[in-house]
Formats: sequence, structure tokens, C-alpha cells
Amino acid sequence: MAKIEPLAQKIFKWEGGCSDDPVDKGGATNMGVTISTWKQVGYDKDGDNDIDVYDLWLMTREDATRVLRLFYWNRWRADEILNQCIADILVDWVWCSGKWGIVLPQRILDVEDDGIVGCCTLQAVNGSDPKELHKKIFEDRLRFIRRIIERNPSQKRFECGWINRLNDFKFQ
Repeated sequence: MAKIEPLAQKIFKWEGGCSDDPVDKGGATNMGVTISTWKQVGYDKDGDNDIDVYDLWLMTREDATRVLRLFYWNRWRADEILNQCIADILVDWVWCSGKWGIVLPQRILDVEDDGIVGCCTLQAVNGSDPKELHKKIFEDRLRFIRRIIERNPSQKRFECGWINRLNDFKFQ
């Protein structure tokens, strides 16, 4: 069964500290956690009765791992995925792209693409040849990145980083 810790370490490798790039669609971010996600966590770290960017800036790796588990790892039911490499690339995709990180893999798996990981999706993941499934997910995610840039050329500045990150999710 997959474990969250190896993925968390990989995400921390690619997600730096605080950022508030106006071109980045995620807005204010710390360790890859966006302000909108942090507000859903509901943790007022500075105690001023307002969950805002200042609380996000105070986030620790432990906080970020908790967010990863609650909003992304559990969404993929990754504890039930047999292959670590498959769990990592799937959860990272939903971390980076929201529901598309579930819907598009469901299309690859030829199950209902409802964005909800249920028994059928998990059976398809665990019943697939891991190496072949990983290859299909990797290739589809690369196409997804290129479509983002085609639709919005302002995102081209992130292309190298996105592709370098994806390349770190090799099948082992």
C-alpha cells in the first residue's frame, strides 16, 4: 500500500516557500498550498480571528502534510493504492490541477469520469499493469500541461518547472 511520506517529501522538493505571483492562477501559496485551500483548513495560526495570507505564511511542513492528506491524498483514497509510484503521480496531479487530476485518469482507466474515487476507480487502478498505467498518466498529464499553455500563453513561464516536476515522477 502507498504511503504519504514519500510523496510529501517529493512535493516539498518542488514547492518552495511563500509566493504570490500575479500570473499564478493559485494566488498566494506556501509550500504549494493555496490561500483558498488554507481557508478551507480553517487554521488561524496568528490568532487574529481572520484566516488570511499571514496565516498561510506561518504554515509548517507538518501543516502542509496535513493539507496534503485531507484534501488530496484522501481524495484519491491513496492509502488503498497498491503501487507507490501510481499513488504519487495521481495525487500530485490532483494537487496541481484539482478535479482534472481525477477526471482525466478516470478516462484513461475507462471508468465513469465523475471526479470521485470510488470502488470502480480503485479497482481499475489496482487492476492495471502499473508500468503501463503510469506511462499513460504521465503522457496525459504532459498533454494537459501543453493544453493549459495553448489556452493561456501567460502560463508558458511555468512550463519548464511543471515538466521538470512531472519528470521527477518516474516509474520505479
